[in-house]
Amino acid sequence: MKTIYSLAAVFAGFAAAKWIADSRNYFALRNRTIVITGGSRGLGFVLARELLGNGNRVALLARDSEELERAVRKLPREQNLLTIPCDVTDKAQVMGAFDQVQEHFGSIDVLINNAGTIMVGPMTSMTEDDYRTALNVSFWAAFHTTQAVLPSMRSQHHGRIVNISSIGGKISVPHLLPYSVGKFALAGYSEGLHAELQKENIVVTTIYPGLMRTGSPRNAGFKSEHRKEYTWFSLSDSLPALSMSATRAARQIIRACERGRARKVLSLPAKLAIKANELFPELTASLLAGTNWLLPREGGIGSDHALGKESHSFISPSPLTTLGEQEAIRNNQVA
Repeated sequence: MKTIYSLAAVFAGFAAAKWIADSRNYFALRNRTIVITGGSRGLGFVLARELLGNGNRVALLARDSEELERAVRKLPREQNLLTIPCDVTDKAQVMGAFDQVQEHFGSIDVLINNAGTIMVGPMTSMTEDDYRTALNVSFWAAFHTTQAVLPSMRSQHHGRIVNISSIGGKISVPHLLPYSVGKFALAGYSEGLHAELQKENIVVTTIYPGLMRTGSPRNAGFKSEHRKEYTWFSLSDSLPALSMSATRAARQIIRACERGRARKVLSLPAKLAIKANELFPELTASLLAGTNWLLPREGGIGSDHALGKESHSFISPSPLTTLGEQEAIRNNQVA
């Protein structure tokens, strides 16, 4: 009995300490100035929609000015929204964009590094440029934006940085090698930043989403047997048992930012996969190798690529991908 009481006391003490830490770290995302990269469509667009609904001032950075114009028409509270065409892999453009945000809204409270790129296909179809692009968009872009925002956050003695990695930043998935390389680099940078910046009251949160219904497959790149690659990818991204809605993901990301979490894995399948990889790495490696045997072989268009919307098959789109197609329209993936 004494042992039970001791364990209960330890548990209560731990719970109380966690509650106090959470209370001290809490940073409500209300009336804040927030910058989102890759914000014109997909998850970035959904995050903007949620954050604008909470009365925040949001600046969206993206390369495509037409997509940004569509985003403005679809998002609420236009007076609290600033869109800036910007290639976030270009340091000079990033510095100029952040100057514009500060001139328009004042100091920046939150940076969400969401920009990403996906190229799907067998390893043999990937080129050196594919890896370079993945690193530029996933890692170097986040590096440039972080360097741009840190002086402002340091001067105001607070700030939040959210880096959207992926389950692909924890487990390297077949036919997504450049993507995984970029997300692994971002995860390492992000988790190291969390350790170093917390003493300055700047909290960095690393997000590891699993499959999400953002509608992104239609704008991803597909190589080799591109129609077959698009089919398996879009199916996986649409099935409710495997994927989560973009709105639910965005709300979890916002809560993780507010509570100052170091890292957050989204969706039960992603949590189970990451835990299995940690506990049974050899088994996970064997399962991934087996999965690779089931994926399309090399051939087709080889190292060239086609967008998902150019790679339709008799299975995709179909009733099996309805949820993903609906999200594509809802989340500004479709012109």
